[in-house]
Amino acid sequence: MNLATRVALLCLGVAFVAVLVAGVVSTRLVLSTSQQVSREILRSQADVVAGQISDNRVEHILEGQGIAIVRITASGEVTGTDRAAVRAARDVKAERVLSGTPVTGVSGRLNVEARPSGAGGFALVQETETSGTYRKLVRNILFALGIGLVVACLAGLALGTVLARPLRRVASVAHSMSAGRRDLRVPVVGTVELAEVATSVNALADALQHSESRQRDFLLSVSHELRTPLTAVTGFAESLADGVVTGSQVAPVGTVILDEARRLDRLVTDLLGLARLGADDFQLDMASIGLEPVVRSAAEVWHARCHARGVPFSLEITASPVVHADARRLRQVIDGLMENALRVTPVGRPVVLALSSVLEVRDGGPGLAAEDYPVAFDRGVLHARYQESRPVGTGVGLALVHGLVTRMGGTITAGPAPEGGAAFTVTLRPANTIG
Repeated sequence: MNLATRVALLCLGVAFVAVLVAGVVSTRLVLSTSQQVSREILRSQADVVAGQISDNRVEHILEGQGIAIVRITASGEVTGTDRAAVRAARDVKAERVLSGTPVTGVSGRLNVEARPSGAGGFALVQETETSGTYRKLVRNILFALGIGLVVACLAGLALGTVLARPLRRVASVAHSMSAGRRDLRVPVVGTVELAEVATSVNALADALQHSESRQRDFLLSVSHELRTPLTAVTGFAESLADGVVTGSQVAPVGTVILDEARRLDRLVTDLLGLARLGADDFQLDMASIGLEPVVRSAAEVWHARCHARGVPFSLEITASPVVHADARRLRQVIDGLMENALRVTPVGRPVVLALSSVLEVRDGGPGLAAEDYPVAFDRGVLHARYQESRPVGTGVGLALVHGLVTRMGGTITAGPAPEGGAAFTVTLRPANTIG
């Protein structure tokens, strides 16, 4: 059932209830008013007839108006030709007029007005117009109900069409987006709610376009990173296979092939690690661990690697916090940050691994532009910006580090380092805060 039909049915229901309630209330009011008016008119006629009751023409005139006259003798006997009128007069005790006071009453659907006259009295009896009035009211209510339902149906269809038109536009754009279109946008018009829907769909389209653009850039970057070592491996392998490289040249060529193969292995490992981060079955062995032993163990390895590259390495420990983390993944985080720092730091410039209440890796490399720090952990962004000007990695290392820290419940930020390069700060949850 479409929106226009739903709105039309809703309007029909509202109109039906409204007319029905109004009809019931108005019927009661009209009937009550009609009865009151009838009694007032009969009372006035009784007052007039009281002075002319001896005139025989009065009785004929009243009978023409549907009013019966009942006589009351001086002895209190009620007589008349209309049995129903006599019975109604007796029911309201019309004989009380002999005491000199008017009597007003209702017996069933008959109004009775009794007045004293001479030695006796009389009573005027008239049927109320309730039944006739009721039938007219019912006919009028049914007519109004029919008109109201027709108008409500037309109004509901019109309203539903007006409301559905912008939603159909949104649906059309959404279907086109699902088919791969990213250049379509929904006009932001109509009510506040419709404008919000259009704005949300447009924001989704922008986000998808931006995400897919970044994905394409990342795939191009990874493809370039894969192609370079593969080209080297293929070329040197062909040289070996063709016998071009022989004797003492074999060992250097084998070293180049091994280095490029390891580079490929690092790239594939980083890509797989980044992909696994989003999986539900990604394993973390969370426990309370002291950071100092993990940092000192990593420092032993990276001190040797930095020394081999001619880069001064410093270990600064001012506290020994205990955190809630996975020791193996934490070591992976430190190694990733240290590898990134060592890659960009020139000979003679420092690399610092520091531990206080937080974990820091600082370098004396060229650093980053101010606008690059907020996007430092976005996949492939820094790789794309700096691959022509400095040594770069696989393009996923920092994204992998960020994902690991986040999965352990921590945070990582990037900023300028006092050594002149970049500083990466890891903050983990203290063990005593875990319930």
